[in-house]
Amino acid sequence: MSHFTTIEIEIRDIEALEYTCEELGVGLEKNAEARGFGNNRRKADYVIRLNGPYDVALNKQSDGSYKVETDLWNKSVEKELGSGLGRLKQMYAVNKASREARRKGYSVTKEVLPNKNIRLRVMSLA
Repeated sequence: MSHFTTIEIEIRDIEALEYTCEELGVGLEKNAEARGFGNNRRKADYVIRLNGPYDVALNKQSDGSYKVETDLWNKSVEKELGSGLGRLKQMYAVNKASREARRKGYSVTKEVLPNKNIRLRVMSLA
């Protein structure tokens, strides 16, 4: 039987997550229910609505971070977000770093390398 599993990732910035979901071609819904295998469901503060049969649930914790859970059965989620949600983690980190740098007055450019890694260039505007 399949079940929701906690994923190790620190999410604190919902706006950065919104940009990430948009780039990945998936939705982000507030106060929704995440789908899992069979009739498994998880109520969540936010749900990353995937194109496949399962979703990702995010619930705010007392420290301000979001607990991330999903059903990994049959690798459906991994097909969209990468192994261990690697694509989500990478794009969230890029968007979070970019937002913070811009907030502090820096210019940011993003370059996708041939090996699919992402290079951020952060430059002072002064």
